Amino acid sequence: MAKADKTSAPPRYVAFLRAVNVGGRVIRMEDLRRAFEKLGFRDVETFIASGNVIFSSPSTEMEALERKIERALEKTFGYEVKTFVRTFAEVAQVAAHKPFPEARVQTAGAYCVGFLPARLAPAAAKRVLALKSAEDDFHINGREVYWLSTKRQGEAAFSNAVLEKTLDARSTFRGLSTIRKLAAKYRLG
Repeated sequence: MAKADKTSAPPRYVAFLRAVNVGGRVIRMEDLRRAFEKLGFRDVETFIASGNVIFSSPSTEMEALERKIERALEKTFGYEVKTFVRTFAEVAQVAAHKPFPEARVQTAGAYCVGFLPARLAPAAAKRVLALKSAEDDFHINGREVYWLSTKRQGEAAFSNAVLEKTLDARSTFRGLSTIRKLAAKYRLG
């Protein structure tokens, strides 16, 4: 992967954090920003209190960034916080991708995207797509799983836990409206 030019601004990233401000675990966004700043990241901001952190880093090694953040957050907050880092360009692509017809999106109870640590192998992708039902539909694009449901997120049979069990891997979901607001705020894409 190409290294950043030292004369230009460092790359901007979004870290999507799993298990932040859910299940009784509450992290103040000020504390989260401070934890990122202690790691040497710059221009740190949070977006909505659900574990979305925007930051700059000269590093272009995505997996190394994720592991560094995970280790620091576990040490700081006392529990595993799986981290999924995406570039601004990748977030823009996630926001712009339209895997389902707009008419279905407009009537959906939930429309979310799940962030994964890596692209799915064909067998894993097949297992995810096999979860399709009368109420839930799925689409895989890169390291993301798009989920459209006729039911609201908390009422659906499908959940992040179901996906993690299906894949035997961690993931985190965000509503597509949140991703699109994030992309609009930072003028991504």
